[in-house]
Amino acid sequence: MKTLLETLLPRLQVTLPASGGPLDPAELFGGIRGQVWLEIGFGAGEHLAWQAAQHPEVAILGAEVFVNGIAALLRRIDALQLANVRVFQGDGRDLLDVLPENSLSRVFILFPDPWPKQRHHKRRIVQAALLDRLASVMKDGAELRMATDHADYLRWMLEVATVHPAFRWLASGPGDWRERPADWAASRYELKALGEGLAPTYLRFVRRRRGAA
Repeated sequence: MKTLLETLLPRLQVTLPASGGPLDPAELFGGIRGQVWLEIGFGAGEHLAWQAAQHPEVAILGAEVFVNGIAALLRRIDALQLANVRVFQGDGRDLLDVLPENSLSRVFILFPDPWPKQRHHKRRIVQAALLDRLASVMKDGAELRMATDHADYLRWMLEVATVHPAFRWLASGPGDWRERPADWAASRYELKALGEGLAPTYLRFVRRRRGAA
């Protein structure tokens, strides 16, 4: 019996243009002209599938390197009969490189590998260069959501994102980063962290209006 990796993935898989871009998200979703969201590193796909089920009018792209995570997401897509998800098997930064400007309305980077050793910090996905690219592909007013359960990576995320001129932190009190919003589903990584007594942090940033002082 064929697996979903053989039957479903070919129908949903995003392939990078041989020319190097750009890649029109509307073409991936049959001409949709509504919002497009992206989750970079979706793990086993719990959060992505939940968002897709809650927002069938939104086109959702998911990028993941590991095949086991992709297979898990495909099972959720199949079980929920989701029609608004497309999957990129690879580094999400490669997908960002071919997306056009002003094309994304929301981006999720949830519980990425913290690369805790100092010599590995350059491997962390949250970097100034990534935010530069996100600033280009995200629409004015678009939301960037990030989460981590690693204290040092939290400091890193805040140091990088709060000084970036294109993004503004949407926080007015401790509850804004200590409590997961109702429209933000838990993932197995988060549940594992909670089970280990760790305290996840939830960060929400908005893409500032271009040209604003």
